[in-house]
Amino acid sequence: MKKIIAGVVAAGVISSAISGETINGAGATFPYPVYAAWAYMYYKESGIKLNYQSIGSGGGIRQIKNRTVDFGASDAPLKPEKLDEYKLYQFPAIIGGVVPVVNIPGIKAGQLRLDGDTLCHIYLGEIKYWDNEKIKNLNPSLNLPHKDIKVVHRSDGSGTTAIFTTYLASVCPDWQKKVGAGKAVKWPVGIGGKGNEGVANYVKRLKYSIGYVEFAYAKQNRLKHTLLKNKAGNFVAPSIQTFKNAGATAKFDPKKHFYLWMVNAPGKNAWPIAGASFILEAREKPEVNKKVNKFFKWAFEKGDKIAERLDYVPLPKELKEKIYQYWKKHGIYPQ
Repeated sequence: MKKIIAGVVAAGVISSAISGETINGAGATFPYPVYAAWAYMYYKESGIKLNYQSIGSGGGIRQIKNRTVDFGASDAPLKPEKLDEYKLYQFPAIIGGVVPVVNIPGIKAGQLRLDGDTLCHIYLGEIKYWDNEKIKNLNPSLNLPHKDIKVVHRSDGSGTTAIFTTYLASVCPDWQKKVGAGKAVKWPVGIGGKGNEGVANYVKRLKYSIGYVEFAYAKQNRLKHTLLKNKAGNFVAPSIQTFKNAGATAKFDPKKHFYLWMVNAPGKNAWPIAGASFILEAREKPEVNKKVNKFFKWAFEKGDKIAERLDYVPLPKELKEKIYQYWKKHGIYPQ
């Protein structure tokens, strides 16, 4: 799949040199691997290129607000009143999971268990060592080292951060009180990496570190994910199935422009830090939106297997139908 993504990047580099139609988008790094793979196959079928800048959700919102791209992408959904203020449409495109990843010598992927309270207090800087009693109590069979925990977070405005901090705020009153949730927060401790790529690179390089990334980045970089205790009290591993379980109870409402957070979902085997990635479009540009939506309609109809290979969850059929009706209502359904 790295070859597919490389091919898309190459196509983007030469797009200005070849006559043809191009769709320009920018925003979330969370869905970049799947958008890139979809774009490669769409170009092969249609000859239309997708030039997508993986700059973070905050950047994507800014660019579509300034009308410098055909669409923006954000993992942090905008409330209906903000969409009205910015004169934007919004719909989900893909579902995925944010996962804690660690670099502790001797600890394998899926061995370390964490719960929301412990993860919260690591990121508050109040749990400082890997052999802290709270971590040891969750992992009695592991030989955890007395080493400083090196906390890694995002440095840019990030939808992945919005999902992660919304989760922490929902499970940890101390986090809600001291830090709160959002695309950018005042981190109590740690070092910042730009994009999911930057966080993944830091965790890969720094021994005894912990970070959070979208699952596809964890797999691509061979990072060691943790297990996480969910709302039902079970320790679950990140996977397409546990992300699907989290999405099973999600109630997306087109009347609210699909505004919804999916964190801490109920369900015996639901992954607790799941989220959708959203597309943002300018309301005064129906013809541009039809061109963009033609790409996403193709992705919804032909891209599910690609998404699953990259460990994303395709939207359920009934949600896709809601999106098609939303497009029709607003006169932006592709021909």
